Amino acid sequence: MRFSTTVIALAAAVSANPLNTFRSERQSLVRRDDLAIPGENPLKFCDADRGDDIITVEKVDLTPNPPEAGTTLIIEANGTVKETILEGAYVNLQVKYGYIRLINTQADLCKEIKNVDLDCPIEKGKISITKSVDLPKEIPPGKYTVEADVYSVDDEHITCLTATVVFGKRSLGSILGDL
Repeated sequence: MRFSTTVIALAAAVSANPLNTFRSERQSLVRRDDLAIPGENPLKFCDADRGDDIITVEKVDLTPNPPEAGTTLIIEANGTVKETILEGAYVNLQVKYGYIRLINTQADLCKEIKNVDLDCPIEKGKISITKSVDLPKEIPPGKYTVEADVYSVDDEHITCLTATVVFGKRSLGSILGDL
């Protein structure tokens, strides 16, 4: 699995709605705007407890936002690495199409991160990533949900991001225009 697939999946996971969580006592809906990642993007942190994360994600911008099938998606991300990330770091990746799980895998972060022009070890300090990704025209319409939970070789939490995007149906005119 390629890291760019992870980046595409995360970047493509767009939603105008804030992440919602449920309280187990009452099953009442709670709005979690505090989980939104700054910038023009659909990304959210998986949970509010991020104090021990090795990476602080400061801002992510996607152009276009929301991503659209058949366009080039530009991802610009900035953050701070608190500890050097060594070989053996990994990401638990899950991608769902509606309620159907398409991907549920563990990938080697250091092998995949080369797709965004980085190499391990990832040194402590400020980090910026800019990546262009051509999204295929053939993305089936529907709701996609992505979660990427990232860990160091020593199982220390690096970060966890989630997002949702809904790709719409393409009109007959746009399909015929592609022919």
